[in-house]
Amino acid sequence: MRILLIGGGWSNEREVSLKGISAIHSALEELDHEVEFFDPASQFSALPERAATSDFAFVNLHGAPGEDGVVQSMLEQAGCPYQGSGPKGSLLALDKAASKTIYAARGIPTPDWEFVPMPPQPEWRCRLDPPVFLKPHAGGSSLDVVRATGQEKVRQGVDRLLGQGDYVLIEESISGEEVTCPVLGDRALPPILIRPADASGFFDYYSKYTPQAAEEICPAPISEELTREVADLALRCHRDLGLTDYSRTDFLVRDGRPYALETNTLPGMTANSLFPQSAAVVGYSFTDLIADLIRLGLSRNRSIETS
Repeated sequence: MRILLIGGGWSNEREVSLKGISAIHSALEELDHEVEFFDPASQFSALPERAATSDFAFVNLHGAPGEDGVVQSMLEQAGCPYQGSGPKGSLLALDKAASKTIYAARGIPTPDWEFVPMPPQPEWRCRLDPPVFLKPHAGGSSLDVVRATGQEKVRQGVDRLLGQGDYVLIEESISGEEVTCPVLGDRALPPILIRPADASGFFDYYSKYTPQAAEEICPAPISEELTREVADLALRCHRDLGLTDYSRTDFLVRDGRPYALETNTLPGMTANSLFPQSAAVVGYSFTDLIADLIRLGLSRNRSIETS
């Protein structure tokens, strides 16, 4: 097939996206596909034309565009099938306030939060007692995530994020083990236990992308009961957000209870990323995983065409 491999983009996660392109490109060639790399940062207006002449698009973008559903919408307009979730699910999962609102509405445990979409009044104080985490509402890879230990630091962080054009999600800081659980098709893959770098304190950008900075153990050395609960919650997050093909939900486990933090619709796809690590435990090579994602995307597209 002629496959349009879409990566790069213009978000602050551009470099994260590009890290996965080489491995995916090699896997696609190993599967005997004809591959064309496409970077929306320099070619965005050409996307409809390139998509219309491709048999399939493999999207490896992080942040916007890509995880916000814009690229998926344009691919659908061009009639080009792709792997992963559609525009609606992508947007709901990327927006932290929206996804946490859905988690709570569906009974999925998630840390308490406060959403700050506009500059608060001078006398405003966060209703959550610090320490808290301040997160851009639609960011990823833990970029610009800050742990604030006092109300003054909370206010400074809110003003900084709002000043750079982000809405702010303030999230309760709960101590516990960090676990992530991928979903592939209609099943959960083995959860992974993450032990961040000592210098970080949480699974931040440094821990995620510095070799050996974090310890990642798969399958997670947790009880069978907790494994089942995490897997069930990952599937519920995937389905309740309206996602398809694959996703990965991050959790914190406190006192034996998992709390959903966020769900990623385009998980990292280097050969050493979390999702491929988990898939390898159940027998997938990296190339097998890429092939299965293409199969899922094509199958979903055929279902849409016949409905």
